[in-house]
Formats: sequence, structure tokens, C-alpha cells
Amino acid sequence: MAAAKTPEPVEFAVERSGGPVLRGDDAGAGFPIVLLHGLTATRRNVVQGSRHLLTRGWRLVGYDARGHGESSAAPAPDGYGYQELAGDLTAVLDARGIERAVLAGSSMGAGTAVRFALDSPERVAALALITPPITPPFRRDDADDDSGLAVWDRRADALAAGDVEGFVDATGVDALPERWRGPARLATRQRIERHRDLAAVADALRGLPRSRLVGSLDEIAAIAAPALVVGSRDDGDPGHPLAIAEAYAERLPHAELAVEEPGETPLAWQGARLSRTIDEFLAGAAAGAIRASGS
Repeated sequence: MAAAKTPEPVEFAVERSGGPVLRGDDAGAGFPIVLLHGLTATRRNVVQGSRHLLTRGWRLVGYDARGHGESSAAPAPDGYGYQELAGDLTAVLDARGIERAVLAGSSMGAGTAVRFALDSPERVAALALITPPITPPFRRDDADDDSGLAVWDRRADALAAGDVEGFVDATGVDALPERWRGPARLATRQRIERHRDLAAVADALRGLPRSRLVGSLDEIAAIAAPALVVGSRDDGDPGHPLAIAEAYAERLPHAELAVEEPGETPLAWQGARLSRTIDEFLAGAAAGAIRASGS
């Protein structure tokens, strides 16, 4: 991709029939990369505000997921599953006139990208899955074992009460190595302050962890699109175990794994470096698939 001036984004709103209004922005005129953020984050948190991909000539489309940021809540508290999120992605692509795109998703956003790629493979040129979510068989879904779900419920309870500091405490940032503790606490607090409806985020915190992305992670072997999987080492991001990213990369038939060196700040937190990694992947392993899309 040739370097280009960085255009200002055009804001948009997509209203789903009987559903939420999804608000986002669209910048650039190259091949589209759709940014899909994680649970409790916003569209600003996928590449952490980096404009590198824009300067490289890509079109960036980002939007706040239902119940997050500037987007409105789901029509019901239980409307925060991966199927609903994939439906929202379809609506945004259609509204923005995008037939095929690169999907770059972080955590919940990575799960959304996977669900969409399984349902609509013809619309996915490539994937960048950043710290993808825990799924079976790595997560237990026994009806009588809600220990993992209880963690999410505590976070939801704090947000529903408007207790931002209680939410930050419940994320476990104080268990991180000391050099990352302060910045992670600040970033978490700032992320929450970007939401207009904390009750909706609380509903998402309760609902999404109860949604099954796939029955078995082996199902993702059906995804033929080239994929970059970005993992984090466990000392920096224990909520996204490196073993999970490795499992995704092992099962996706055309995948490569990128991870920071031991002791470094997680790659997923470094917007400029992450953007360069995505750009290099798209210019290399994924270039053929993008050319075939008519770029």
C-alpha cells in the first residue's frame, strides 16, 4: 500500500430494525479494514488510536458495538450474544457499501469476526484476531460451575451501580506486574468513561460470557481466509491466555501468530506497533486474498 494523507473520518449511524443504533466512523478510500473492539471497550481501542493504517492507504471503518460507547443498547438485556454481534456487523457492512473486508477484532471483536467468517465467508478477505476469546474446550460451560461467570457478574454489578472504581478493581489490574499496574488501571478507567450507558455495558458483561461462539474450537478450521492471530504473554494479559491464541493459530488453516517478546508490553496494547504488524501481514500473507477482492 502506498503512503497517503490521513483523511478525517466521516461519522455514521446504522439503525437496525427493532435493534440498536450503531455509531461509528469511516475514513480513507482504500481496501476496507473493519475494526471490532472488545467487551467494555469502544472503537478507539482496537489499534489504540493509531493512524498508521490510514497513512498506508487502507480504509478504516470502526463502530461501537451495541450497548458500548455511543451506540444504543440492545432491545433486551439478553441481546448481547455473538450471533447478534455478527448481525450488527452485517448491517454496518451493508450500510457502508462494503461487500468484502478485512476484519480486525480484539477479544469480543475477534469472536465477532470469527462468527461472521463462519456465517459469511465470502465477505471476509482476511482476519486479524487480537487476543481472541476463550472458547470450549478451554472454557467450561457446566451448568453447575459458574465460577468464571461470577467474575463477569461482579464487574457488571459494579457498572450497574455506577461504581467505576469498583469495576476497575474487579478486572484484576492490581495483580499485574507493578510496571503495568498503574497504566492499566488508568486505561481501564478511561475506557469506561467513554460509554454513555453503563447499564447497557453491564448487560453486555452478563450476556456475552454466556454466549457460545462455537460448539468446539475445531469448527474454525473451516475458515479459509488468511488470519493473523495476535497473542499476549500471560504475565501482561492473564485474561487472554497465550495458549488460547496459540490454539486459534493452530486450527486456522492459513494463520500466523504474533506475540511480543518476553518482558515486553503486550503487542495488543501498542497501537502503532500492532498496526504495523497488521499492515505487514496484509501486504504479505494476505495480499493475494485482498487482490482477489478487487483492491
